[in-house]
Amino acid sequence: MVETQWSSVSGLYCNKMSPNVYRPHSVTITEFGAVGDGVTLNTKAFQNAIFYLNSFADKGGAQLFVPAGKWLTGSFGLISHLTLSLDKDAVIIGSPDSSDWPAVDPLPSYGRGRELPGKGHQSLIFGSYLTDVIITGANGTIDGQGATWWGWFHNHTLNYTRPHLVELMYSTNVVISNLTFKNSPFWNIHPVYCSQVLVQHVTILAPLNSPNTDGINPDSSTNVCISNCYVRNGDDVIVIKSGWDEYGISFAKPSSNISISNITGETRGGAGIAFGSEMSGGISEVRAEGLHIVNSLHGIRIKTAPGRGGYVKNVYIADVSMDNVSMAIRITGNYGEHPDDKYDRNALPVISNITIKNVVGINIGVAGILEGIQGDNFSSICLSNVSLSVQSSHPWNCSLIEGYSNSVIPESCEQLRSNCRQTPVCYDGSASSGMRVQAPSHKSSTSQFLNPFLKLASF
Repeated sequence: MVETQWSSVSGLYCNKMSPNVYRPHSVTITEFGAVGDGVTLNTKAFQNAIFYLNSFADKGGAQLFVPAGKWLTGSFGLISHLTLSLDKDAVIIGSPDSSDWPAVDPLPSYGRGRELPGKGHQSLIFGSYLTDVIITGANGTIDGQGATWWGWFHNHTLNYTRPHLVELMYSTNVVISNLTFKNSPFWNIHPVYCSQVLVQHVTILAPLNSPNTDGINPDSSTNVCISNCYVRNGDDVIVIKSGWDEYGISFAKPSSNISISNITGETRGGAGIAFGSEMSGGISEVRAEGLHIVNSLHGIRIKTAPGRGGYVKNVYIADVSMDNVSMAIRITGNYGEHPDDKYDRNALPVISNITIKNVVGINIGVAGILEGIQGDNFSSICLSNVSLSVQSSHPWNCSLIEGYSNSVIPESCEQLRSNCRQTPVCYDGSASSGMRVQAPSHKSSTSQFLNPFLKLASF
């Protein structure tokens, strides 16, 4: 009963959000001189259209419609009470000229660009301090033409950190839906310092060898729902973040109350669902269910390091199917670089109350590597009803962790062999209680869990 109530409450704000808000004022991008030939640069047309629509923000809001065509543009900003709507045959294309993506100050919770010190390029579509913003379409496409940026990255010729496709900051009531995002230069969808965010029915595509093309990255954001998405990319499918070392600790804005459901993902370089490694502001109250991870490096991953501080706690992941995944579960206590040498080496992260249950995997390389930090054991790591067909003769490698397991095949590592049915320390996903016993469920068979793979083949 508690689980059901929590699930309903966690998605309540998302149920009230919709991409179909009526806007009494609407214009088409061609009214502002845009040409959809894939060659003409339309940055000014987008900027002028949105400037014009700003006059309707207090009159019920407005819609900017992008019809069929290929609309080349540089970076442009959105306004409050706006719907950006794409026709099914509309493609917004990011300019290959880096000067069309201005350099902007780094995020305060990062202290510098994520890749390089100093500034970073502004995302293709951006906005700050907005409310009631919708980016949607009949599965129209936003294409970042990232190959040029990936080349600069590999050649070490970037001047600033690469841009995202969409980054909204300090904003509330944001909906991103029914679109395809392709070839982002860097991360795809990045809500940062936001609340009330709904991302649904989104497809994200990038080559499996593309660098850092993360799918959906809620960062220091609260009340976020991500559902019914397909992601095939070069890095984490969904990753939750909250700032980097001393900057994230000082900014102190956590990511919390995040609901993730019905996600299919494939990634050669990342995980189906990840936490960190930038998690210094804290991550908690995360519920993820219905994850289908195929042909990937990792299934579920937590990344952190000494100096991060912060916490990842009260995380509930259930109903997961994996096929051809190199490592099903990985928790890493010494991951990633630092923004500078000013971080506090004694700022140790707290990793606790992590429940992973009802997991089925076939063609799995290694079941898990779970590694804490010396003097900072990760605690209450609970595995329940996990069945993995593993190729390695050493399926588990665990150190500096504490927790419990029940019905785990192959048998979990020694540190997790207590029975959580008899010891009330496993987080069950309820908002009212961080520690509650939850007996494993045996209702779902292996075949039922793996059914989504049959759908994947025809996606």
